[in-house]
Amino acid sequence: MKIGVIGAGKIGGTLAARLVAAGHEVAISNSRGPETLQGALDGARPMTVEDAARFGEVIVVSIPFGRYREVPADAVGHKLVVDTNNYYPERDGHFPELDDDSTTSSELLQAHLPDARVVKAFNAISWTNLRDAGRTADDAERLGIPFSGDDERAKRTVAELIDESGFDPVDAGTLAQGGRKHQVDAPAYGKGLPTAELRSRLGG
Repeated sequence: MKIGVIGAGKIGGTLAARLVAAGHEVAISNSRGPETLQGALDGARPMTVEDAARFGEVIVVSIPFGRYREVPADAVGHKLVVDTNNYYPERDGHFPELDDDSTTSSELLQAHLPDARVVKAFNAISWTNLRDAGRTADDAERLGIPFSGDDERAKRTVAELIDESGFDPVDAGTLAQGGRKHQVDAPAYGKGLPTAELRSRLGG
């Protein structure tokens, strides 16, 4: 599968490495340009944000949430978008609709990319666990990763990517309901939980 990663920080870069190891063709980009990524990641192709968005069948968005409107909607089109972002007001500035919980950050990204199929995933795991804690599918101590979205086919694809990355996919529900269960400060956020405990915290 061709995957375009927008954002080469700790989560974006680590996930790109995981996806390369799983056998996918991966393009990676950042706001500073591909020349700053040369040699930074074995197996991934440095590109501009626009080119990475056009390259991938699946697009991973891993930039500071406050810049979500910089994701090129025309280049993304009708593709599957994996949203790894989290809202941190001290970094991103205040979004009143998030502060009063009338919507979620992933729903705002979905509104910005109206033709895409957004699935929230990989936002609730630390980058060090993403790098170091992946295990085989038969390992009883495997960690779970929650994901949420409104398109069932897209969610199945993301579940496969989570599994290939060395973790158990745990369906949290829709972007609105499920997304709130694994956003910042939610019970499933950032804990690095074994699958059974994660399911319990998600209420499933």
